[in-house]
Amino acid sequence: MATFVNPEQPEYFLDVFPRDDFPRYEWTQPPADLPHDVWMSETTHRDGQQGGLPLTTQRSIEIYDVLCEVTGESGAIRQAEFFPYRRSDRDALEYAIDRHKNGAPLEPTTWIRGRREDVLLVKDLGIIETGLLSSSSDYHTYHKFVDGDRAKAAAMYLEAVEIALDHGIRPRVHYEDTTRSVPDYVEWLTEQVLERAARYPASLAPRFRICDTLGIGLPFEDVTLPRSIPRWIRLMRGLGLSAGQIELHPHNDTGLALANCLAAIKAGCGVISGCCLGVGERTGNAPIEAVIVHMLGMGFWDTRQVDLKRVNRLVELYTDLDVGPSAKYPLFGRDAYVTRAGIHADGLNKFWWMYTPFNAPQLVGRPLEVALTKDSGQAGLLFLLKQQLGIECGKSDPRVLLVNRWLDQQFDGGRVAPVEWSELAPVVAAAFPDVRVAS
Repeated sequence: MATFVNPEQPEYFLDVFPRDDFPRYEWTQPPADLPHDVWMSETTHRDGQQGGLPLTTQRSIEIYDVLCEVTGESGAIRQAEFFPYRRSDRDALEYAIDRHKNGAPLEPTTWIRGRREDVLLVKDLGIIETGLLSSSSDYHTYHKFVDGDRAKAAAMYLEAVEIALDHGIRPRVHYEDTTRSVPDYVEWLTEQVLERAARYPASLAPRFRICDTLGIGLPFEDVTLPRSIPRWIRLMRGLGLSAGQIELHPHNDTGLALANCLAAIKAGCGVISGCCLGVGERTGNAPIEAVIVHMLGMGFWDTRQVDLKRVNRLVELYTDLDVGPSAKYPLFGRDAYVTRAGIHADGLNKFWWMYTPFNAPQLVGRPLEVALTKDSGQAGLLFLLKQQLGIECGKSDPRVLLVNRWLDQQFDGGRVAPVEWSELAPVVAAAFPDVRVAS
């Protein structure tokens, strides 16, 4: 029968939940295939844009600059993917190329269709690497092209790979719809790409993107291909590819994008493609900021070099464009650190670590907040008084009781919306005449 002892000091598991860092992973046994190096490739300017983010050249430039500030010198985000087809996109790409040449941390790459004419379009842009859309499932190879089939599709992709290599551009082969692709075909096509690249310098060694295009991949080893993300990673590693040559590009249609990212990394994938705040086609791409939080927890990079607080600027920008994150969006949604329950507010008042997963003000630049509702009680009011005015009161303080009586009247009268501080400030000013109250 289990027993317990009362310790002299509470057990906070500070090795796992440090006060100055994100929660850490403590493996029972380190995963054998976990890469030594993992990094992010952001596709906001490409997949984010085609997913509804309305980007002008200036907005694209600002997003690029903010992401450079987020990653800093950490190496967490290393590439930014651009469309090359329209003038506004090329102007933003050229800006990023110039900035990268002058030391900016994000290497700009392009995303093009895997065919001759598209490679010729980007050959003189000054890029080091380009993505090549190489649809791999029969859903695409037999229905996207006129009289299409696997052989014809492969011939077109391989020609594009060779032209890119001929012009000194590293190809990143995008297996669109991998999670509905025949494994033998993907394996054969990968071998063909590697065979052709063997004649070129090692700096041009191809990279391969596993695309869960419809978000139907699963993060489990014990399901079969084509849906198992870990099995795809192990198949590619089995072909002699390094972790850095394999990239996962998941979508979030069934809510598993983040889980699939973690499963892929654990299986030996070194690169994750996604967008900050998860923007992207349909339900969006992998949320880079959430992947970064987990990777920091695994010990990759230095938290002091990654500035996730700058993601708040993207929240502001996207909100101004009417594509901001939902209120309940993890980490950076409006309500991510807001409690409405009185029992939670009471916990925040007594020991604020009780109801926060990490030091949000320090690590992501977001304050802990309480919304005054019919459920927040006197504890919520006490929290707000301390936050807004820096004063600490007891629940039986007559001034608190006076303000709380006004709140009760609001909610007993049928109000359901939270009371904003601007509404409450005059009531507080009347109850606390000796305290300077700003609305």
